[in-house]
Amino acid sequence: MEEESYKKSEGCTIKECQDMIQRSLRTPMVKFLMEHMEKTGCKVGDNFIKAVNCNRKMGGGYVRGEGIVVCSDQVKIQDDVNQVVIHELIHAYDECRASNLDWTNCAHHACSEIRAGHLSGDCHYKREFLRGFMKIRGHEQDCVRRRVMKSVIANPFCSETAAKDAMEAVWDICYNDTKPFDRAP
Repeated sequence: MEEESYKKSEGCTIKECQDMIQRSLRTPMVKFLMEHMEKTGCKVGDNFIKAVNCNRKMGGGYVRGEGIVVCSDQVKIQDDVNQVVIHELIHAYDECRASNLDWTNCAHHACSEIRAGHLSGDCHYKREFLRGFMKIRGHEQDCVRRRVMKSVIANPFCSETAAKDAMEAVWDICYNDTKPFDRAP
């Protein structure tokens, strides 16, 4: 047994995280997204979502052609894992349905982040309150914008100005694109 598999840090062990991933696969939202990935022609194998130690402050990520990673060292509870899985499945779905999606293109990246932030529940008012952000009106769009900027700025192909310009340019069309849902959940 490697030290990482039982070492605790901010989050949980890889084994605990992998168990939570398995539980998340049974939630309605994750099942819905995975079914739509399959319907769109993208195979989601047994190892599509895996737990890893990321050693950086992020909940997880989508890696083109490989799948989703959940950062065990950053997630603590089932809800954390569910949120990461749902958010990243929306990125995977976007890539599945758009063969020309280019993650080095700031507008493409911003669009997928807008959709993932809006559709995953990342910006639900309870989550925002727990993060220390609270507004009565407009909190959800403010949250999505803040999180899109944080993610797109981390893209080495996107400066802060390019990220902001890209987000503004695609905001309306991407925020209102709720596929595979009929409306924002």
